[in-house]
Amino acid sequence: MTGQEFFRGVTHSRDDIVQLLLSLLAETQAAYCVIGGLAVNAYAEPVVSLDLDLVVVADRIDALRVAALDKGLKVQQFEHSLNLSAAKSDLRIQLQTDPRYQEFVARAERREVLGYSMMVAGVKDVLRGKLWAYADASRRASKRQKDLADIMRLVEAHPELNHELPPAILERFP
Repeated sequence: MTGQEFFRGVTHSRDDIVQLLLSLLAETQAAYCVIGGLAVNAYAEPVVSLDLDLVVVADRIDALRVAALDKGLKVQQFEHSLNLSAAKSDLRIQLQTDPRYQEFVARAERREVLGYSMMVAGVKDVLRGKLWAYADASRRASKRQKDLADIMRLVEAHPELNHELPPAILERFP
């Protein structure tokens, strides 16, 4: 079983929604990078997630929204994200629109993530995004715990990142 087949099985995707997204990004010439848990998977031992978080360069988000609607994807706008979903998949695609993430796109690198070749935020940027998410007290406690676990996975795989952690996080590590 390939990484893509595994991921499609876990997300109950009858169609290859990830490949559709990658095609839409190419079609709209939207520079992007994957962030969040799947980006952590590019740098550490992978874990399963139903979320695909990414940043799209700000001036291409509207073109991507139109292209996604044209392909039959459901599009929902929120304060700091544009969410895409398909009826034939449990995969949740979230385009982060918080301007803090825009600089990540310029430093992204092509990596393999569960069998897909995609642009992924650099490891320090992935860590920075996870630290921001963990610090967000408005997030559910379970999400923040997953963020902390992702931070730990990154630092275990890349000990040189240890010095990037704030003291409050460092004291939580064994």
